[in-house]
Amino acid sequence: MKIGDPLDRSTDHGPQNHKAHLEKLLQYCEAGVKEGATLVYGGRQVPRPGFFMEPTVFTDVEDHMYLAKEESFGPIMIISKFQNGDIDGVLRRANNTEYGLASGVFTRDINKALYVSEKLEAGTVFVNTYNKTDVAAPFGGVKQSGFGKDLGEEALNEYLKTKTVTLEY
Repeated sequence: MKIGDPLDRSTDHGPQNHKAHLEKLLQYCEAGVKEGATLVYGGRQVPRPGFFMEPTVFTDVEDHMYLAKEESFGPIMIISKFQNGDIDGVLRRANNTEYGLASGVFTRDINKALYVSEKLEAGTVFVNTYNKTDVAAPFGGVKQSGFGKDLGEEALNEYLKTKTVTLEY
């Protein structure tokens, strides 16, 4: 991931919006290590001016861990193991959270991708990619991950007030 100026189209991830959020991400990473997750890459502030966070990857993340239960809102990916073929078990685990902003599915099986996409309780599901958005596609979460949608025609509804008036004269 290219870390840098968020106005540069080649940038994958810009700075965190304030120091407190960067500090929260660093604590998030520390909690993951303390609970036994494996920090494969990143987990630190980028050594440059600004509140930049290294892209971070954790493996061996178990469902009870803080990393699995809380949204980071940062460049942090967690990888959890599952039994081969246990799609419904994976779905139960993935949906066992109060959040549902976005999720990612990586598979060669298009039928599996469509089944999982339908069953995931998330506002956006990326298949064989991640964080690739288009201004025409609505983006927003479910559960405790937001209200309403950004982008797309659906976002315009946030600015409208629908009213029905029935009048008999």
